Parts: sequence; structure tokens; C-alpha cells
Amino acid sequence: MHILVTGAAGFIGYHLSERLLARGDEVTGLDNLNDYYAVSLKEARLARLQRQPGFRFTRADLADRAALDAIFAQQPFDVVVNLAAQAGVRYSLENPMAYINANIVGFTNLLECCRRAMPRHLVYASSSSVYGMNTNMPFSVHDNVDHPVSLYAASKKSNELMAHTYSHLFDIPTTGLRFFTVYGPWGRPDMALFLFTRAILAGEPIKVFNRGDMRRDFTYIDDIVEGVVRVIDTPATPNTDWNGDAPDPGTSTAPYRLYNIGNNSPVQLAEFIEALEHALGRTAKRELLPIQPGDVAATYADVDDLVSAVGYRPSTPIREGIERFVAWYLEHMHKESL
Repeated sequence: MHILVTGAAGFIGYHLSERLLARGDEVTGLDNLNDYYAVSLKEARLARLQRQPGFRFTRADLADRAALDAIFAQQPFDVVVNLAAQAGVRYSLENPMAYINANIVGFTNLLECCRRAMPRHLVYASSSSVYGMNTNMPFSVHDNVDHPVSLYAASKKSNELMAHTYSHLFDIPTTGLRFFTVYGPWGRPDMALFLFTRAILAGEPIKVFNRGDMRRDFTYIDDIVEGVVRVIDTPATPNTDWNGDAPDPGTSTAPYRLYNIGNNSPVQLAEFIEALEHALGRTAKRELLPIQPGDVAATYADVDDLVSAVGYRPSTPIREGIERFVAWYLEHMHKESL
């Protein structure tokens, strides 16, 4: 297949593109290489992709409708995977317009391109953040998610609603994936594992929010990519049992699906830090802080629907995943100062 991967120089986009290329797909990667975090890290990921046959790269912004139209005019795509987004809960408090431009305007432009081009499947990144004030654990795609607590979460919920509209009106198969705290080699520098590792190696204290009383469904990148690939190959179909009297938020009479993609095994932040200390052979200095605006105390993914649909089963224990990350960090970040 020929697959468009937006956000190809990002963490998940890079790993997904590598996996698709390895199995023989052609990949057109799109990224705007913005400076939300170090561009050098994005360029290093991209350089590794550009050495592989079957990969093409276009630097463009989803919010640039003319650029996106030109890309679709040049090449038909069998599948579109949208991983380009302005990420980060805390940053949405500082720069809300970045989320509107990238996550709302950009996604609208992509949907319009798909309406005209009609790929066999549009897969897009949502987020566990959409669960917001929900406290019923584990989080289920069949639960209502109308109470987000950050603009980032609201923008991702909006993507789900927009995708449903296009699935309903234009019969475009769309699948939204709610990612749960993805970690691993070539990860994002604004995520806890990256920040903690850098601080511990520098002998600096790590910032532990909610005084450590946090649980996250940390999910290793290889498990995420395995799930995404399986979803790519399984276009969304209508739920013939859907009933408007008792509407199921995770499905529809349209070819529309939502799935959680997580580890299905939340980890206490203290255990996470201990695993990192063990991998680094150093003890962290902890600075205990209150919970930050927009954060939630716990996440826990119910992945039963994804298991049923594509046979997804995460398999990487937290200690093993952290050890792999640390090995990568010491080789690349420490050595190359990316």
C-alpha cells in the first residue's frame, strides 16, 4: 500500500513509518518540523527514514490547505494516518492557538482531502486525555467523554466528532486511537521518562506531580505500533446494532470506530521511577509538587474492543521498556547531544 503518515518526524510517526517500510509499504511522510521540542531530534529520526527505500518526505503544515491539496493531487493514498498534532496538556495552557491551528484547522483540511480522494481508511490519533473528569476505571470507549479538563483534550475530542461527521456524510472509514502515555526510544523530550532520565543523569531533582500519587497506563512504543498497523489493515465498518435510543459513543451506523490503545496495566509513578533508577544505576532526587492544571490522577485503558477487532495484546513489561529506553538514551542523547 501507499500510506500517508502525517507527523512522520514525530515519536510515533517515526516508529510507525519504519514498521510500514519494513513490511514493504510505500510511505509518504509529512511533517512541519516545528520547534515545540528540539528540531534536531526530529531531523535525526527523519534522516533514518530517508535512508530507507520507499520513503518520501514533504515538509508541510496541515493548517496550510494549499500545500495539503497539492500533496493529495500528486499521489493517491490507500491509507492516511494522521499523527500530526500539537501535543502536550500543560503547553495548551500557554499557547492555546497552537492547538486550534494544528488539531482543529489542520484536521479539517485533512478530512476535506480525504473526502475528495476517498482512501480506503483514515486512522487518526486521539488521546486518553479525552476521558477528562471520568473516574470509572478502566476507561472505556463506550463511556461518555464530554468533560475534558484541557484544551488539548477538547481538541482531540473534537477530532473524534469531526471524523464521525465525515464518516456519516461521505462514507469515509475512520478509526480514532486513544493513545495512553506512549514511551520508548526516540521519544518526546517533554514526556516524564525523558525529563526524569535527563535530570537524574545531571544530578538534578525530578518534578513529581501530585506528590507521586499518579497512575499511568504506560505503553511501550513497539506495542503501540503493532496495534496501529493492525488497525490500518482493518478499516472501520458500521455497527448494524447501533441504536440512537441508547447511543454507543465508540461505534456508529457509519464506518466509524474508536479504540483505546494502551497497556491495560496502570503503573504507580513511584514504581515507574524505581524502574528508571534501577536501569540508570542512580537514585533520583524527588521534588514533590501538587497536581498540575489539566492533569488527571490516573489513566487505565480498557482495550477489549481492540483485542476483539484486531487481536491487539501489549506485551512489554514496564521494566523492560524502560531499560530499552535508557540504553537508547545513553547511546544517542548522551553521546550525540541531540
